Amino acid sequence: MKFHEIKLPHTIIHCAVPTALLATCLVILAAVILPDDRKPLLPPVATDGGNNLSSSCNIFKGEWVPDPDAPRYTAETCPVIHGHYDCMRYGRPDLGFARWRWRPADGCELPRLNASRFLRAASGKSMAFVGDSLARNQMHSLVCLLARAETPSPWTRTNATAAAGHTYYRFARHRFTVASFWSPFLVRAAEVDPANGPAPAPAKRSGAGLWSLDLDEADDGWAAAARAGEFDYVVVSAGSWFFRPSVFHERGRLVGCNGCQAPNVTDTTLRYPLRKAFRTALRAAAAGGGRRRGRVSRTVVVRTISPSHYENGTWNGDGDCARTRPLAPGKWEMNAVEKEMHAIQAEEFEEAARSTEQGNGVRMMLLDATEAMAQRPDAHPSKYRLWQPDRFNVSRDCLHWCLPGAMDACNDMLLHMLLH
Repeated sequence: MKFHEIKLPHTIIHCAVPTALLATCLVILAAVILPDDRKPLLPPVATDGGNNLSSSCNIFKGEWVPDPDAPRYTAETCPVIHGHYDCMRYGRPDLGFARWRWRPADGCELPRLNASRFLRAASGKSMAFVGDSLARNQMHSLVCLLARAETPSPWTRTNATAAAGHTYYRFARHRFTVASFWSPFLVRAAEVDPANGPAPAPAKRSGAGLWSLDLDEADDGWAAAARAGEFDYVVVSAGSWFFRPSVFHERGRLVGCNGCQAPNVTDTTLRYPLRKAFRTALRAAAAGGGRRRGRVSRTVVVRTISPSHYENGTWNGDGDCARTRPLAPGKWEMNAVEKEMHAIQAEEFEEAARSTEQGNGVRMMLLDATEAMAQRPDAHPSKYRLWQPDRFNVSRDCLHWCLPGAMDACNDMLLHMLLH
């Protein structure tokens, strides 16, 4: 009598069966394993070094290829594109930045986000983006992609959250909520007036002064909602604000600074606070998890940094991003600090993933989009955006991303990970 070992995609099942029963076994296993659009959002597959499909298909390695079906949406079809990202409305003379799609290497394909399918699967759930303006950039991209299936209710800000910049969008028909929490350092932070000490938020919010960070205290603006279990998915991303001059506290004690030029204070550079802040934030994001009826109740996603693309000058000088096509893989060299920031985020993700392996109902995922975004110096707003010189002194934006555009691929990655 002959026996067989059965292997299915993403799953290896050792099923010793006689040849006569092999077909029956395959049918039963396929019915159990293959995705069904009617089911709730499926648990994501385990990560392995950032590879979320299999050892032979890594969605985070690849190249940008022409997309004849672009753009996927416009300001007319999406009600929430912020002026800082609306490159079409503010005069960009071509649509080349929107006419590319991300294709993973090794012959793999990254499916486009299917808005209807996702909203059906995510019915009754909620997702929060936590971090700086790039986190908000990604949230707006997701809302625009999902708006193709259902127009979200107008964004609202309550008195309690208006100053903090927290935003909610509701897809009422599918009972799905997307939220953005403004928290550029992820931990408790206050801008400091050198003469008078910390300014009461939001009394002083220029962002250009010295900041005081409590590295062991998550920002309660978002962490309280996470601990209360309000969100099924929490996407954490931050980085650029850590370049700002800051002083750091742990357990109420001054432990160092970055660029503060204070006597007798250790300059730790931005590496120390970035690592500590991500460690604190990921612990807080996982705190609201817990098994509910034996299933995973929360997924925490870390999206790695996307590099800026200033050329021929600096961000506060003559730097610009005037390219009109993506680069080939490996043609954009990130600076040493950006490389180290990426490494720190990946390391803290791995540490958080290990700490949640004890069956506490929280699943950790790494959205390692850095390489894909590094290839897109053509996809920033540059001068084609809403400019507010009374609030910002940067006239060329080579940090954020035009919508529609490259950021949409990050959400293709994110939702493919969640749905498989």
